[in-house]
Amino acid sequence: MLGRLTGTLTEKSPPQVLLDVNGVGYEVDVPMSSFYNLPGLGERITLLTHFVVREDAQLLYGFLTHDERTTFRLLVKISGVGPRTALSILSGLSVADLAQAVSLQQSSRLVKVPGIGKKTAERLLLELKGKLGDALTAPSTALRGAQGDILQALVALGYSDREAAAALKALPGDIGVSDGIKLALKALAR
Repeated sequence: MLGRLTGTLTEKSPPQVLLDVNGVGYEVDVPMSSFYNLPGLGERITLLTHFVVREDAQLLYGFLTHDERTTFRLLVKISGVGPRTALSILSGLSVADLAQAVSLQQSSRLVKVPGIGKKTAERLLLELKGKLGDALTAPSTALRGAQGDILQALVALGYSDREAAAALKALPGDIGVSDGIKLALKALAR
């Protein structure tokens, strides 16, 4: 079982990368969340991996963080969710966003991911409940207090996680919830 690869990043073609490890090139599929955080070509990188052997293929999936790989492994254990679907989920939602959607039972956030229908989203919510860990099921691992509440309010109003996070970055750090929501909505309306 391949658990980790360290080598030189030689090619990037979403969602696949080519990693040269001592002269052997490994094609590794990565979620877009990891892909966007990869260094430039020619740089050294370490990817945590998950190796899948099928009758017709041997596939290698790579992740920059332990949380992503653990979540991927939880997802592929769910009936009807294969590696490609799990990769799509992790490309559409960060681990923290997925944990938040599961803890708040928000199937609408999962349905926004390409390839995830209503039934699959409901199955994911049911199967993942209580499995993503207490540290990840907080409204946001990075945002606490007023900023976490503002982010939740914007997502509840229908804004994507990226739009809400971008609006949140423009706000002063010590702003209250109601004022923060008002200012964020004004920024998003532009």
